[in-house]
Amino acid sequence: MSRYTGPTTRLNRRFGQALFPEKKAMQNKPYIPGQHGPHLRRRVSDYSMGLNEKQKLRFMFGLSEKQFKLTFERAKKQRGITGEIFMQLLELRLDNIIYQLGFARTRKAARQFVTHGHVQVNGKKVDIPSYTCKAGDVVEVRDRTSARQLAQRSLDESQLRTPPAWLERDDAAYRGTVSRLPIRDEMDKSINDQIIVEFYSR
Repeated sequence: MSRYTGPTTRLNRRFGQALFPEKKAMQNKPYIPGQHGPHLRRRVSDYSMGLNEKQKLRFMFGLSEKQFKLTFERAKKQRGITGEIFMQLLELRLDNIIYQLGFARTRKAARQFVTHGHVQVNGKKVDIPSYTCKAGDVVEVRDRTSARQLAQRSLDESQLRTPPAWLERDDAAYRGTVSRLPIRDEMDKSINDQIIVEFYSR
């Protein structure tokens, strides 16, 4: 399955939360999409719970099914709690870090920002959104007028959103540092990673 490019509000309504920036339609129709949305009662099996949780996280980070599964397989091979490591790998993606630092308004915009060559890591240009950052890495918007104008516009629009504790941001230098690896309590609490692990373990 390729990366989702369809209506975002439809997904917000389907999962009952703002995976993407919320629009007025979500407030006007706070129920699942479809003709019978307001009255439909769905039978929820263990399988559908696992599938929904997996899809919710996949859409949130904007990954294709293949990318998502490969990231999970990487997490399985590492020592520790698979669900937590999996979430950690997703959080440490370069496009997500650009989003969390506020240099892009959405993860989708952050992916485009990276692929257009506006970012460097430890002084070297990196244009791969899935690049996995490590503790101590310095992520910086390149010293180009177009890149910094885009970053500043996003910073102005996302003033109320502060970076998580594991990231440090220097607004003046358009730079962020991965001070340490994120812990589970600092990641999205609306996701049940254990259900996703069980889903892939079937």
